[in-house]
Amino acid sequence: MNFVQPIRDPKVLQDNKDYLKQSNRRNYVMFLLGIYTGLRISDILWLRVGNVKGSHITLREKKTNKEKRTFMASELKKELESYIEDKPTNEYLIKSREGMNRPITREMAYKIMRTIGDERRLSELGCHTLRKTFGYIFYNETTDKDIGMLMEFFNHSSPKITLRYIGMTQDSMDSALKRHKA
Repeated sequence: MNFVQPIRDPKVLQDNKDYLKQSNRRNYVMFLLGIYTGLRISDILWLRVGNVKGSHITLREKKTNKEKRTFMASELKKELESYIEDKPTNEYLIKSREGMNRPITREMAYKIMRTIGDERRLSELGCHTLRKTFGYIFYNETTDKDIGMLMEFFNHSSPKITLRYIGMTQDSMDSALKRHKA
């Protein structure tokens, strides 16, 4: 399994959003869903139009089988409203081009993310990058660095796990090594 990182640089994140918006709307929506909701790719892929109508995304998580209700940020809501405008309620958001009404596979989602990484010269990019980017941004944007809420959101058992997961532990180690003088 390859280890992936969050996208830490806001400019790089915006560049990727702009690139995807111009190149592939479906992949752009998948990207936005990941970075704005922190949902696992397995949950994003099974979302249907009906799951994203209203102010929240409602679903049953594949991994935990728990009901989840996630608020949609205004940018995500705006893009989704435009994207689903003429789609039936039961259509998958991240629909495969093959067959009738099926979502793309996790393997295809990974391939899409790797292609984005290759084209944009970003290493350590994969599907989990989206969830980790959400966590990294959430943690750094909250004034009190609310690790407790993020732990609960990710269903992690300790702050240490969550900080490592979103790349903060690596950032701290990198920063310390930059200051180290032998």
